[in-house]
Amino acid sequence: MFYLWLPMQKHINIKNRRARFEYELLDKYVAGIVLTGTEIKSIRNSKASIAESFCEFNDKGELFVINMNIDEYAFGNYNNHKPKAERKLLLNKKELKKLHKDVQIKGYSIVPLRLFINDRGFAKLEIALGKGKKLYDKRDTIRDRDNKRNLDRIKKIYS
Repeated sequence: MFYLWLPMQKHINIKNRRARFEYELLDKYVAGIVLTGTEIKSIRNSKASIAESFCEFNDKGELFVINMNIDEYAFGNYNNHKPKAERKLLLNKKELKKLHKDVQIKGYSIVPLRLFINDRGFAKLEIALGKGKKLYDKRDTIRDRDNKRNLDRIKKIYS
């Protein structure tokens, strides 16, 4: 028999770059994810995306990440996972109650920022409580970024 060996990456760090642009981030949390065997194998091969995902509570008060895309595992069989399934997030009861209260009362959103694998080999999702930015806030962010880039260029020339 012939097996194709694919090297795993040491550090998995999948980011949601749009989140910092679209939302004003308030509180950050690190949550565990309930995954199946083929899902964690795909994440270890960096075959996941959290660009369009968001978090939501169900009727029982459990937190789920929705619209997170984890590609099917290349060597999986008929038991392979669904790429866009809802996945449960694991947090302390106190953190869940605080997030649930903030989302209901103040109208904030819970946004995934980063998907990574910790030292023990578990997949973790860094989430943040965020408030949506208005259009003028986004323009300010773009202006600040451009000013910083121009300032860095000038410093590089004169140093």
